[in-house]
Amino acid sequence: MSPRSVLARVRYYVREFSGEAAYDRHVAHLRAHDPQAPVPTRRAFERARTDAREADPREGFRCC
Repeated sequence: MSPRSVLARVRYYVREFSGEAAYDRHVAHLRAHDPQAPVPTRRAFERARTDAREADPREGFRCC
């Protein structure tokens, strides 16, 4: 296995674990289902994602 291949796999898992790849999946979903739909900025996407996570009591408690 080449070092480049190893780094690509590590990068993939880090992006999946950290949640960074969620935006890319969201944009791909929007483009596939409605190519004319406006795509939110990464910042707006992350804000909406955080708001939804904090509004759901099943996601856990956040004190601050």
